[in-house]
Amino acid sequence: MTKRLKIAVQKSGRLHEDSLQILQDAGIVLEKSKDQLKATAKNFPLDILYLRNGDIPQYVNDGVVDVGIFGENLLVEKRLNLPILLQLGFSKCSLCVAIPKEQNFTELKDLNTKKIATSYPNTVQDFLKKENLTADLHTISGSVEIAPNIGLADAVVDIVSSGNTLFKNNLKPVYTILKSEAVLVASPSIPSILQATLNQLVFRIESVLNARNYKYILLNAPNKNIDQIVALLPGMKSPTLLPLAQEGWSSLHSVIAEEDFWNVINDLKKAGAEGILVSSIEKMVR
Repeated sequence: MTKRLKIAVQKSGRLHEDSLQILQDAGIVLEKSKDQLKATAKNFPLDILYLRNGDIPQYVNDGVVDVGIFGENLLVEKRLNLPILLQLGFSKCSLCVAIPKEQNFTELKDLNTKKIATSYPNTVQDFLKKENLTADLHTISGSVEIAPNIGLADAVVDIVSSGNTLFKNNLKPVYTILKSEAVLVASPSIPSILQATLNQLVFRIESVLNARNYKYILLNAPNKNIDQIVALLPGMKSPTLLPLAQEGWSSLHSVIAEEDFWNVINDLKKAGAEGILVSSIEKMVR
């Protein structure tokens, strides 16, 4: 019987759907599970375990599961030195210091001797030590933002995504301790027999991530301006050129980072590019 790779993903919450989606985009078809505690892939030697987000790092560290998907901030909080295989690009957030809107903040020393509420005591303790600060920490599980309103703390340190929760609780972020996103992390004790399977999983997910970050671009241009346009669109190696029926014109095909497209669109038009089409890429293998 083929040994199967075990991957842990969040049972419910903001990472759950995106974690399953990236596996699906990587061509992995999952069987439906009634209890949703475990699912088996139909076409890949992979079992998915649905676990509480805060427990996943320790399960990965202990070798209970081979790999896990969770927020990078948990690695810092758990003080675990686990190898990050891939940054997955979703569930991006920041761990921020926030204070009441009416208060002033000019430098980190303003936090000295303050009462700080947080669900990330280890991260905050390490931060305070690094910055040579002293504060009174109150560890709270959930609803950290309410602490200043009830007089429990002068400031909070919590995960911030959109900032809406802080705003609703009359708080403002004043300092970012760290930035985080979902990561694929491997166990230090993964069996050697599963290494090839893990490599294939990483290869598939990496191809999906590459495709999400790039766009396929097609345009028509006069041959006399091709060199100028090529300089604006350096593809993975070089753009593909195909002659058009209209003499003196070519069709140019390339790949461009999505974040770069809007920065060069006007330059492309000035260089004579016409009929510019941009489309998504489903997979991109380098």
